[in-house]
Amino acid sequence: MHDHPHDDVPTHSFDRQYWEQHWEQAPSEVTPAATPAAEAAVAGSVPNPYLVRAAAALAPGTALDAGCGTGAEAVWLAGRGWHVTGADISDTALAQAAERAVGQAVPGGRISWIQADLVSWEPGRRFDLVITNYAHPAMPQLAFYERILDWVAPGGTLLIVGHGTGHEAHGGGHEAALTGSDEGSGHPPAEATVTLGDIQRILDPEDWAIQVAQEQDRTLTGPDGRAHVLADVVVQATRRP
Repeated sequence: MHDHPHDDVPTHSFDRQYWEQHWEQAPSEVTPAATPAAEAAVAGSVPNPYLVRAAAALAPGTALDAGCGTGAEAVWLAGRGWHVTGADISDTALAQAAERAVGQAVPGGRISWIQADLVSWEPGRRFDLVITNYAHPAMPQLAFYERILDWVAPGGTLLIVGHGTGHEAHGGGHEAALTGSDEGSGHPPAEATVTLGDIQRILDPEDWAIQVAQEQDRTLTGPDGRAHVLADVVVQATRRP
């Protein structure tokens, strides 16, 4: 167990009802404040910058976005030659993701959208790239990360982007929609946070080579025009062949 600075706040269920409500109420746009081009971007279409960095060194193959939300990362990967499975518990999010793919003219057959509870769902295959961005199923956060390890193929890449414990403001769900935080606290729910050391400890050095392990503050501009700071925890690792 880990002591969190906001353990006294109510817990969140992160079940299907929670996430349906989350995406129905999510703001329409959050863009990286430090990226000038983002101001002109389609709402929510800017992928996570850690994914952009990781994918630059990878040849396109098969990818799984575990907890894909409205599909910014999945659509971005598909537009660059990947064959992507986007899995999420929310039908509302997946409907928006499918609309995004059509709007960005993703070639047919590049993306499969799957409504799935990541607590129990099994993909039945392994992928060259498995990513998860701020996803919080109804299970302990580290247990979720341990689940998705098995879904990475030998030689494949894992990219975890999660919430650290030092947030000044909450980035919300999968693509930093500014909702879902502990009411009035400006923090993500304690059970959704994780430390860098926590993630590193579940990656057995005999099985994994870690390329990136960092904690980094990132500033986003919300639909209200205000700057919001996220404390990101980022781990990129390769499964040894």
